[in-house]
Amino acid sequence: MTDVRATAPGRVNLIGEHTDYNGGFMLPTTLPLETSVELRPRPDRTVSARSLDLHPDSLAEYQLGSETRRHSWVDYVQGVTWAMRDRARGITGFDLVVASTIPIGKGLSSSASLEVAVARAVNTAFEIGLTDLEIAMLCHRAETGFVGAPVGVMDQMVCSLGDRAHALFLDAATLQADKIPLPPNVELGVVDSGLAHSHAGGDYRTRRRECEEAAAQLQVRWLRAVTTHDLPRIERLPAPLDRRARHVVTENARVLAAVDALRNGDLTALGRLFLESHASMRDDFEISTPEIDRLVAIAAGDADVFGARMTGGGFGGAIVILCVSGSARAVTNRTVDSYRTTASRDAVALIPVA
Repeated sequence: MTDVRATAPGRVNLIGEHTDYNGGFMLPTTLPLETSVELRPRPDRTVSARSLDLHPDSLAEYQLGSETRRHSWVDYVQGVTWAMRDRARGITGFDLVVASTIPIGKGLSSSASLEVAVARAVNTAFEIGLTDLEIAMLCHRAETGFVGAPVGVMDQMVCSLGDRAHALFLDAATLQADKIPLPPNVELGVVDSGLAHSHAGGDYRTRRRECEEAAAQLQVRWLRAVTTHDLPRIERLPAPLDRRARHVVTENARVLAAVDALRNGDLTALGRLFLESHASMRDDFEISTPEIDRLVAIAAGDADVFGARMTGGGFGGAIVILCVSGSARAVTNRTVDSYRTTASRDAVALIPVA
């Protein structure tokens, strides 16, 4: 046992929204924003956790084996040790200090990043021997089984297995992860709308439940099992299940097309897919907002932009912009300025980092 420092990145999803819990495809990549933790083992069973980014009274303590949900940030730490019970019976308590540059509630996986960073630190400090994939799945169990957020596997997978030079092509059904190089002539911009969202909220749960009901009426395990060839069947579903299923099915097709576009260096096609994805999230899945739609329209109208879309679970959060290499800082600044002028609201450029 030794003192350990570990980090995990945030992520932005390029395309493939609300497909992971439907057994489908996703294409995220990691960001330079990250969560870092410092862990010091202690001889008792107490875990003491403090966040440097929250109020000074953020110190929280609990006993290993007695994790109890508190509906606060420490639940993500508790979830990790709760999920590790079967793999790490020999761990002791520890003191944990957390710092993060990932804004909370912006669709950039601050929670998954925290979970993966904690799991990496515990894994190293107590020599547990978990692989990156095992860490991802353990953290997914922490968030779904303990925190209670009905998320798919994407966030934990990319935070554990991804890197900034590649997009990670994920198959939620098989857990296969393929790294697709990002072309040198493209740069990503991320703009925060200023509207926070939560995966544990009711709207996210409602969309997942609607997808499960659509799959049941189509007599499949999950919507991954149907394709665009099945759209006539989908159109016969009652509203809004028809729209929810149509989004998932067409979004899966867009992810596959986006992988081909990346491999071929066809950024015009990729940008078009971004815009189609956003329209589907807005109209069929109904998870966008007028503010997000305005940001996407502003960014998409920039001469240095191939395409833009909302990223993350929806109902707020951020947009991702596919920019000409070297232009992302200027594009995001222009987008923020225009948004402030035309919508009388403030947005924040997150990527490139100021």
